[in-house]
This record gives sequence, structure tokens and C-alpha cells, in this order.
Amino acid sequence: MIVSPRNARIRLVRSLLSRPRKRRQTGAFLAEGVRLIEEALSADWPFRFVLYSNALSARGRELLERLKARGVEVEGVESRLLQSLSETETSQGILAVLDERPLPLPSSADFVLIPDSIRDPGNLGTLLRSAEAAGVQAVLIPPETSDPFAPKVLRAGMGAHFRLPIHILDWKEIRRRTLNLRVLLADMEGRPCWETNLRPPLALIVGGEAEGATPEAYRLATAFVSIPMAGKAESLNAAVAGSILLFEVLRQRSYS
Repeated sequence: MIVSPRNARIRLVRSLLSRPRKRRQTGAFLAEGVRLIEEALSADWPFRFVLYSNALSARGRELLERLKARGVEVEGVESRLLQSLSETETSQGILAVLDERPLPLPSSADFVLIPDSIRDPGNLGTLLRSAEAAGVQAVLIPPETSDPFAPKVLRAGMGAHFRLPIHILDWKEIRRRTLNLRVLLADMEGRPCWETNLRPPLALIVGGEAEGATPEAYRLATAFVSIPMAGKAESLNAAVAGSILLFEVLRQRSYS
């Protein structure tokens, strides 16, 4: 059992919690909690190791046995030490270090999301969760956006990371990947989404609510789309706006 905060695995976990550069350098990220680790296991995601404490629930202990049966290395940690690594108020008693191995991008995607300059981890994770639910085939993350593999994004994504290709790219590569797509940017001055044909292959850019989309996003866009609102709010939360537009694509393609 690990009891020292100077243990090499404990130090690695601490560095992965808050340092995107360390996640890139090591090619690893964290998943905390029973449900997220269940999702990773179901997706056959590559594990490096799992740490757990005696605070583990019955469901967590069952998960631990499944991990062992798959050959995943698991190691016990003193409860207070593991709690100190948790970003939640009450740790579920289990966390995993996973390989950062994004799913491959499809060769001919016709529904792509580009979350541009979305810096709030909760908003980005929620948007990724909606994207997976709406049938998005790939997510292209520009340089100005939060790290999609940060722990808070993972928690808000609720397992979307293990089912959805999510790739961090520069704008040149994003342009190359969207050459054959109509690129729509969510903008208050755009055509209402109900009046926009969203059936053809497209990429949807959703900008952050603080500063909006970047100049690079506007240069990439070929058209603009908006969400009609009856109230007096100036704008919607980026995750909410993006989710509405994603599901409008799904509605048009599947139910109209």
C-alpha cells in the first residue's frame, strides 16, 4: 500500500491533475471515479495503473476485480492520501492513469465539431458529451481551447472521450480536415438554425461565450448560423448553444 506523498505514482498523478504540458509529455491523463473508469474499461482503453483506497464502494470493488481480470495493475493507497489527489469534495476511492490515445479520425466525416476558444472545462466537457450523443463523428480542438483531457473536462464529458475521436490540431490542419465540409459558425447574426439546411456534410464551430470565436474561426467559416431567442438574453452558455445546434443537425437528418 502506498502511504508516502513522495511515491513516484503519487507524484505523477499530481502532475497530471493540473499540467497540460505534463499530460502531453507523458502521453497520459487521469480518470477519477467508478463510472468513468467503467466507461474506459468497456471501451478497452489502455490503462497504465489504477489507485484505490478502502473508501471504495461495493460497485467499485466489483470494478476492481474486473480490472485485475483484464491484467490492469492496481495498487492500494492510504485513504487520506488518495483523497488529497481528488478534485471532488468526496473521493470515490479510485482513479486511473490512462494512455492519451485519441480514437482515429474517420476518413470521410460528415458531422464535425470545432469548439473554439472554450476555456471553461465544464462547458467543454458538457459540449463533448452532447456531441457524442448527437452523433458527431470527430471533434477538432484548436489551440485556443482548454485541454480536452483535463480531469474536469473528463468528468463533465461522462465517458464521451472513450467513444468520440477528439484531436488537438492547429488551424492549418483543421482547415485541411474540413476542406470537403460546409463550415458553419454559431453567430448571433447568422441565419436561424431552423431555416438552415443542416443535412449536407458540415463542421460546426462553437465559440466561447466570453470572447466569441477567434479570427481564425471566422476565416474558416463559410456561413453563419444562429439560435432564435424570444427572451432578452444577449447570448446562451456555449455548451447550451452548441448542444441545441448539434441536436438540430440530428433532428433534421433523422426526423424531417
